[in-house]
Amino acid sequence: EIPPVGEMMTQTMDSHPLHRYGYFRVAAATVEHRVADVAANLAHIKTLITAAARDNCQCLALPELALSGYSCADLFMQDALLDAVEEALAELAAHSATVALLIIVGAPLRQGGRLFNCAVALAGGRVLGVVPKTFLPNTREFYEQRWFSSATAAADTIVVAAAEVPFGSDVLFRQRDNHACIIGVEICEDGWVANPPSGMLAVAGATLLVNLSASPEVLSKCAYRRQLVRSQSARCLAAYVYASAGPGESSTDLVFSGHSLIAENGVILSESERFSFATTCISADIDLDYLLAERRSNSGFAASVAPACRLVDFDVAPLAASDLRRRVAPHPFVPAADEERSERCEEIFALQTTALARRLRHIGGKNVVVGISGGLDSTLALLVSVRAFDMLGLERSGIVAVTMPGFGTSARTRSNADELMRLLGVTARVISIDAAVRQHFSDIGHDENQCDITYENSQARERTQILMDIANQCGAIVIGTGDLSELALGWCTYNGDHMSMYAVNCGVPKTLVRYLVQWCAASSGCSATRRVLEDICATPVSPELLPPDAAGEISQVTEDHVGPYELHDFFLYQVVRHQFAPRKVLFLATLAFADSYSPQVICRWLKVFYRRFFSQQFKRSCMPDGPKVGSVALSPRGDWRMPSDAVAALWLSQLDDLDGAHV
Repeated sequence: EIPPVGEMMTQTMDSHPLHRYGYFRVAAATVEHRVADVAANLAHIKTLITAAARDNCQCLALPELALSGYSCADLFMQDALLDAVEEALAELAAHSATVALLIIVGAPLRQGGRLFNCAVALAGGRVLGVVPKTFLPNTREFYEQRWFSSATAAADTIVVAAAEVPFGSDVLFRQRDNHACIIGVEICEDGWVANPPSGMLAVAGATLLVNLSASPEVLSKCAYRRQLVRSQSARCLAAYVYASAGPGESSTDLVFSGHSLIAENGVILSESERFSFATTCISADIDLDYLLAERRSNSGFAASVAPACRLVDFDVAPLAASDLRRRVAPHPFVPAADEERSERCEEIFALQTTALARRLRHIGGKNVVVGISGGLDSTLALLVSVRAFDMLGLERSGIVAVTMPGFGTSARTRSNADELMRLLGVTARVISIDAAVRQHFSDIGHDENQCDITYENSQARERTQILMDIANQCGAIVIGTGDLSELALGWCTYNGDHMSMYAVNCGVPKTLVRYLVQWCAASSGCSATRRVLEDICATPVSPELLPPDAAGEISQVTEDHVGPYELHDFFLYQVVRHQFAPRKVLFLATLAFADSYSPQVICRWLKVFYRRFFSQQFKRSCMPDGPKVGSVALSPRGDWRMPSDAVAALWLSQLDDLDGAHV
């Protein structure tokens, strides 16, 4: 039987099939086989097919020439072998009627006095079509041109299992009730040449590329093969399934390892163990919605000329939505592994500091002004400024760090701000905004005891005015502190903390800001600095615009009002990076946060996300310059262009009848 692959993720969901969310399950197998023993190979393949169907696979890819064995050599000229293969295909076609999946198996086939190395597709009791190999290797250990003809010599049809079916490298296979699933096939060497057929097949619409292979193993070839599969999947914006022959092949001069892989747009989803004589199988759930979204947003793909191809429809069993076997990362911006997360933080910090250093070099600037609150965002902006100044050989005294205590400032954040400025050796200024804001309240006739939006925003705009005017005083630029998550939600005061002269954090989501500051703490080399930064990381996120509670603690916690940032960052990634529909975003979120939030809570905050994301675009339309650091960015000059008066009703309507109960 096929070994279980991945972690089964279950959740109370509706009975809609999994392909409604764009998923298709594919498997790649290495068969325990014997060279030229067609009957034994057929028996193993039939057992494997039954197991794959029981495991709810929808497509099973088997190795090159799996029915005969790849290493038959001059035995390929024997009618006894070829007749046995054709009889086995007829039996395999009949067996396919007992299962509901697409089978793609390698076999040598005769046509028009020529012999072809073929991939045969079967489903529903019949042969659907045949794809012959185009590029036949004939160097070093390979002698395929001795036996086989190229697909360029093939006629348009071939008779297999008493049926005339499409034949050629232009044949594609499409799932009848899921037209996002189109499968193109190439064979071994086809994927290793300068212009693989899979590129043409992808442009023609194939989202899933299958390679039936018999790639012999030599030292270091495994890594090269893995990189080849990964790269071709990325180049084609497709999934790529590579099924390779195993040690059952002849070892007269070569060793075959059975190295199978499944990749999706540059990422390896599954990989087999090598050198196993037993039948092995890997599987993965491919996200076709993701691949199609990538293609639509890629101008190079859109500009490619699609060749004419023949489509053959097939049917497979649908999968229940609760059967998704694909881990959904709850924090897509933050790598789970410590080493990878550290590398990511180091690179992001380098991007931020280099961007600021470049801007300072351009304007000849030797001074910057940063508002310091003792919170995460302003701390990161200050750390970036310090590193940029060090990079340029500028005195840190040119960094004017201004802390501006107001009505909601707590002793904890005030203390951390003061201590951090001292430890970093920047120019520190403390300017209370209480009197200025009270004067402003008097000027506009606002009651100080009315803690509404005017009460809050007046403080934010007063602080921005102070920073801008100090910048004028010392010939500096104001460094913005707001992050990507705040831009997405519009959680900033227009022309207050929303505005600066260079926004170093605009590409960094809130869930990653904390890790960046933690990384800076770990690499600071100063125990006192590390303690302050760690306490800042442990402080609740708050704009501190409302008075502290009776104990002097922060009373205004941002996530109590706008929602958990880990949810909003998840939504942001799925909506902007993948362009997923609301129903799918909710479906994925219920899986990713199954242990943290109920589906109803997730649905409620997802509605908040859509409402705020649409209504707050006007703030993003005039956001200041700042560096893009990841695959999600919201600059109107770069990645995200959206009308400020777009209506969210269409997106919200998908969620109105769900409320998380049935995804």
